[in-house]
Amino acid sequence: MIELGLVGKPNAGKSSFLKAATLQDVKISPIPFTTLKPNVAVAYVSKKCVCSDFNLRCNPRQGSCVNGIRLIPIGLWDLPGIVPGAHEGRGLGLRFLDEIRKTKALIHVVDFSGKTDAEGKPVENYDVEKDIEFVEKEINSWFLNVIERGIEKYKKNIKNLSREEIVNILSKQLSGLEVKVEEIRSALELVGIEDLENFAKTLREISKPIIIAANKMDLDSAQRNYERLRNKYKNIIPVSAESEIALRLAASKGLIEYFPGEKNFVVKGNLTKEQEKVLNVIMEKVLQKFGSTGVQNVLNYTVFQVLKQIVVYPVADINRLSDSKGNILPDAFLVREGISLKEFAFSIHSEIGEKFICGIDARTKKRLSADYELKDGDVFEIVHGK
Repeated sequence: MIELGLVGKPNAGKSSFLKAATLQDVKISPIPFTTLKPNVAVAYVSKKCVCSDFNLRCNPRQGSCVNGIRLIPIGLWDLPGIVPGAHEGRGLGLRFLDEIRKTKALIHVVDFSGKTDAEGKPVENYDVEKDIEFVEKEINSWFLNVIERGIEKYKKNIKNLSREEIVNILSKQLSGLEVKVEEIRSALELVGIEDLENFAKTLREISKPIIIAANKMDLDSAQRNYERLRNKYKNIIPVSAESEIALRLAASKGLIEYFPGEKNFVVKGNLTKEQEKVLNVIMEKVLQKFGSTGVQNVLNYTVFQVLKQIVVYPVADINRLSDSKGNILPDAFLVREGISLKEFAFSIHSEIGEKFICGIDARTKKRLSADYELKDGDVFEIVHGK
């Protein structure tokens, strides 16, 4: 399962984002360091399901399919708040940084209203750009510290080491961070290792990219800050976690019809004047301006655009498109773009990979070779020996 981490200073809205994405009850409070240990929940990315291509109704074993939209589970970690100096142990820094290692990408939830300072305390007109800068700096500094410890004894002779020797040294040191060998190679090719600070920053960008969730976009001050910074930073998405929570709770109570990520909702039940007022504000200030609350956009963008994941559908019976129990299109797997069919077979089970014979495409019924590169939306059966 893809694991994403929610990072940011205390009181930026990380726990609200988690609740908005999952409806899991978490402790939400204006007190800094409310999250003393990670809250972990299952969220879902959404994508058009292939069931409509085959005119079938699927029944997923994990996640769900709603009106032809497949909801695929991912792990979402709400990590303890980070403050300036975290990599040196300030606040809950070391605990926070230790938890990052489990995640593949980081969603930086930023309080774009400017109403909290760098430590999450109430203030007016705070420059939110400082948050973007210091959180990235802390994570990059942590990477740098880990790398420096790994190459300390090689420092004097590092110029005499081959690139592969450096890769081997760093891969051992960084294995705990789940940094892949090919990611280390990419960073070395891009910037080399002479400037360690630049190398650490580049490797972090490759191995644990940061997406900015510009939160509290229902507030006017947040919208002004977003307009000021939207073109300066890549991977920045406007978000209102509180609006998403309100919409999802209203939908769960049957008051409205709403699907995460949509730009509209339909009133179904009898609303009080206060409920009607809240929904009108969400419609006017968030949905009409930004096209959604942004929560689902962040998850989808992170998984599909930044991490370049595709969705594939393996089946046991190519004719019925089912598993051995008759479930139609039971599994939707997130896999990296460019993965081969045999690599995928090994990821399912080592025995399937070892006894791999071929694949069969559900649409064309043609055989697929071991090195066939899987495409988004592929439906296939893996044929293997007993």
